[in-house]
Amino acid sequence: MTISIRTAEARDEDRCIELLFLLKNASPDSTEGERAVFQRLLEHERGEVFVAVGENRVVGIATVSYNLTMRHRGEYCQLEELFVEPAARGRNAGGLLVQHTIAHARERGCAEYGLYIDASERTRAFYEQYGLAVVGPELRLAL
Repeated sequence: MTISIRTAEARDEDRCIELLFLLKNASPDSTEGERAVFQRLLEHERGEVFVAVGENRVVGIATVSYNLTMRHRGEYCQLEELFVEPAARGRNAGGLLVQHTIAHARERGCAEYGLYIDASERTRAFYEQYGLAVVGPELRLAL
């Protein structure tokens, strides 16, 4: 399966919401709030959604937010959600999403890229291979 990464489009909404609830390991009572945020993310002002596509199907999702701070003299990018469906794991979809979001943040002019992680060594090692370093409870990469 060849994986490609692209910016999410309106037609991806249902699948992105489905993947989000797989990430949360929950069944939605309502998806109204998630759908409203997805639509706002399509505007690319405060954040964006990127999708991994394999065999003409969205198999992964990454969302980022852009935060404006004086200490950065502009924006920094925060990886908010990263999820690849279990059947597509092991094909570097997650890695490609991380690389794409880092490159996009750099192109946008963000001063830094970061995320919060759990304490597992496996998760930390995954992100460290893309240049991120532990800074307190966060991983950060100067861009």
